[in-house]
Amino acid sequence: MTMMRTCLVAAAMLAAPAVHAQAALDPEAVKAIEAVAYDYVDGQLEGDPARVARSLHPDLAKRAVVGDSPTARELFPLRRMSADELIELTSQGALKTPRDRWIRSVKVLDIAGTAAVVRVETPWFVDFFHLGRFGSRWLIVNALWWPKPRQTSSN
Repeated sequence: MTMMRTCLVAAAMLAAPAVHAQAALDPEAVKAIEAVAYDYVDGQLEGDPARVARSLHPDLAKRAVVGDSPTARELFPLRRMSADELIELTSQGALKTPRDRWIRSVKVLDIAGTAAVVRVETPWFVDFFHLGRFGSRWLIVNALWWPKPRQTSSN
């Protein structure tokens, strides 16, 4: 009976999810990561392709889940964009916005060695970034974004 109880307790401990407190994030790393995220979002809002380009890994994978469209050809459709496409859209001024309308936030969610996760929000979208540290430089490697529903004005 004691052996059975010991086995059950051990099995329960192995099955339980590991819970660990997040250590305080390195303030210097947070500052560097935030600067990259602001280069990304502010560069788009300014229409500055060079600023956006310096925030991106050349092999960036930027994606958005395409809504529940009955005409979707794929089971799990994604809108895909490369670093070059994002830089080109920025040079076209796709998100260029007067500075007085800039409402954006950047939050570093986690850092583990050479990897980090960041949330960026504007009135138009939410981005979740995976960044990698290459030497002393942080770059956005992956971005999953969600376009916010357009606000309609009521008269």
